Amino acid sequence: MLGLLYDVHGNLAALEAVLADARGQGVNAFVLGGDYTLFGPQPRETLERLRALDASWIRGNGERWTARPDDAPGDELVQDAIAACREALDGDDIASLAALPGEVALTAGLYVHGSPQSDVRSFFPTPADDEDELLDGVDAQRLVFGHTHLPFRRVNARRGIELVNPGSVGMPFDADPRAAYAIVHDDRRVEHRRIPYDHEASAAAVRKRFDGAPWTATVAARIERARFDV
Repeated sequence: MLGLLYDVHGNLAALEAVLADARGQGVNAFVLGGDYTLFGPQPRETLERLRALDASWIRGNGERWTARPDDAPGDELVQDAIAACREALDGDDIASLAALPGEVALTAGLYVHGSPQSDVRSFFPTPADDEDELLDGVDAQRLVFGHTHLPFRRVNARRGIELVNPGSVGMPFDADPRAAYAIVHDDRRVEHRRIPYDHEASAAAVRKRFDGAPWTATVAARIERARFDV
């Protein structure tokens, strides 16, 4: 079985809870879908834990932004969080994460961070006007992605492509603070799973680790409330 871990965002407690559950389910390999360290309370520790896994890795926009801050939005929250992440990781880590591939093709489907066209444009539970454009050139029967932190599965009506978002391990945005991930079973069935952990402690750790910097209030609230619009 294959575990799908997306958008961990440096939240080690959430990751450990998910990995414990995955072991109990018999998961023996993983796809890591990007955004591993940025915004979280334990960026280096999370990276070290992920490196111990038997896994295929994908670059997310978080890895790209951390390596090249000028690529990221210029607002203070994002730029200050990037600066904190860059201080927590060494140069080799930043470079190796930025050099990861943008997609991985496995027998169970095509795996990207946002979409095959972009690491910051993605799919939603309800189809958007640009969905066909984002699927242009995809010939896989299943496309797995993250970025929006919203777990769902549906089939694109026009192309018949199964769209799967495992949700976010470290920072869900569907008002459910439990860590989210998914399992691809040996019969190709996808199972979404939610795992409780002490999300309030993770929120507090963001504030404490970075000395209450202004950006941490927003990130901590997102972890606590599992919403982007806080």
